[in-house]
Amino acid sequence: MTVILQEGDFSPEKVQKDHLATSVSTGATVCFTGLVRQDGDGSLQSMALEHYPAMTKLALERIEDEARKRFDLTDLVILHRYGKLLPGERIMMVATASAHRAEAFRAAEFLMDFLKTDAPFWKKEERAAGTSWVRALKSDNAQRDRWSA
Repeated sequence: MTVILQEGDFSPEKVQKDHLATSVSTGATVCFTGLVRQDGDGSLQSMALEHYPAMTKLALERIEDEARKRFDLTDLVILHRYGKLLPGERIMMVATASAHRAEAFRAAEFLMDFLKTDAPFWKKEERAAGTSWVRALKSDNAQRDRWSA
């Protein structure tokens, strides 16, 4: 299992180097790093991610298990931060390794879609005008649901 939950920042290069298999059967790695996005009006001051550690780890491990069943991977990493984050900071990373690039890309996309919708984090945005909880988007659910077709 390679699920990492942490409060502090991370180096995508170090995560890839430390965790992805370097076996001779690995022919491709795909790494995606998500950032805290600033809204067009620039009003976002911070985002706080709350979670219940045991519940979150179990949910991420289930997502990892499903990816390993669906795709021919030599390794994968799911890393997600929690706590207070500022616009532009790294919030999460998925990295996949496979013999072929197509499987690595598909697995990374699968992980991103399920993390966006099924990872139990509660996100609160802080702005000068006040705070508000981030709601799920129908488009995120549609991206996830395409994997069941």
